[in-house]
Amino acid sequence: MEIVEGIGIGLAVLVAAFLILFLRRALVTRTGGTIQVHVRVSTLLDGRGWSPGLGRFAGDELRWYRMFSFALRPKRVLSRETLVVRRRRLPEGRERLSLPADWVILSCTSQQTPIEIAMERSAVTGFLSWLEAAPPGAASPRLAHQDWPAA
Repeated sequence: MEIVEGIGIGLAVLVAAFLILFLRRALVTRTGGTIQVHVRVSTLLDGRGWSPGLGRFAGDELRWYRMFSFALRPKRVLSRETLVVRRRRLPEGRERLSLPADWVILSCTSQQTPIEIAMERSAVTGFLSWLEAAPPGAASPRLAHQDWPAA
């Protein structure tokens, strides 16, 4: 009987964990303005270190939540004021195994810290529009894209 009780408790814990993950995702996406975003959290191995997650636009911030995390707070917060896109490219080499083929990688800096983010090609347009958004007549210094290749 102890084995059956142990299995029952294990299943209950597993179901509770899944419920918490789905409730967390529902809380993050409830207000809209979310996109799938992968962030490169490690550069130790070439082409690896990508972590899937959800990006949520909240005013002047892009809040990134890891996909498989119980945390209610974002893992990273990118401010529109300090985020600069340096380059965009398609996945190369081993990155093709980690990222969907039609995604675009944006090499950015945020508060002088380099960061790479990847998203769907269609989401890049919205992201860049959000990043460039400024009051009428103000120039946006946030994009350093003079010679971007077509991606």
